[in-house]
Amino acid sequence: MEGVMMRNGDRLSVAVRKTDGEIHVETWPWFSLTKKAWLKKPFVRGFPVLLETMVNGIKALNYSAAQAVDEEEDGELKPWHIALTLVFAIGLALGLFVVVPHLFSLGMKHLGLGSDAEGLSFHVWDGFFKLAVFLSYIYAISLVPAIKRVFQYHGAEHKLIWTYEETKQVDPVKAKGFSRLHPRCGTAFLLFVLSISIVLHTVLVPLMLYVYSPENSILKHAYIIVVKLLLMVPIACLGYEAIRVAGKYCHTLWGKLISAPGLMLQRLTTGEPDAEQLEVAAAALTGALGGELEPEEAADMDAATPEKVVEPAAQGAETV
Repeated sequence: MEGVMMRNGDRLSVAVRKTDGEIHVETWPWFSLTKKAWLKKPFVRGFPVLLETMVNGIKALNYSAAQAVDEEEDGELKPWHIALTLVFAIGLALGLFVVVPHLFSLGMKHLGLGSDAEGLSFHVWDGFFKLAVFLSYIYAISLVPAIKRVFQYHGAEHKLIWTYEETKQVDPVKAKGFSRLHPRCGTAFLLFVLSISIVLHTVLVPLMLYVYSPENSILKHAYIIVVKLLLMVPIACLGYEAIRVAGKYCHTLWGKLISAPGLMLQRLTTGEPDAEQLEVAAAALTGALGGELEPEEAADMDAATPEKVVEPAAQGAETV
């Protein structure tokens, strides 16, 4: 809400343009679920990182909304409000992108255009509907005026991160010339998760049905949906590793190829920012750096990738 969130190591920075035109910057510790060493291991860290990113993102969104309308601190959400919001958000996402495509695929079976869940065509339809629901959702919210503003700030965030990576400067003027698309964007992470889920569901669901399949049709499809929900844990972990690889090798040919779909989707989830929005993004990045790190020592700044990386130096914490 008229702001940008950045992360640097254990520090979270939120910059918000208030109604009087002033940019207010607030920093606080990053809430983490990966403090234990084993939770930071590759192919394990992805799911807890996803959860902690949602918690920090909701807190930042709540704070920015309060600042944008000049509310008092008492008007902000309480911890239990945030917990309920998190549960609702996860439930809505799973309902839209797991349950709804599954039901549509069942409909194609009843129309004689697909098979039951043991067959390949069921999962082909499931993947098609999953992708269609996802793209339709992104396109629909991009038409909402308030979301358009959020997407412009999203573009400003990416431009400042590119500027810092290439010049080691936090300069909103120079940022105008950089791309609003970035390979480590959370949008790309969602697309990786979606693609991996399509592949894993196609392979693993028939295998699970071979191991155990309830005789009752309703119970069988309820069992399949539960299996798909449980698979979100390894899917998120794989998607997390995929986006790290894409970001690390984004300047190579194959890195550009695997990043291309996510970059194309970002044309919907980012907009060209104006000078004032770039100033807000620059303030957020400056707050995240805190003046305590040299550019070469700057930590990874992407909400989707919280640990330090060798190249590049900085990443943007998603505003959406």
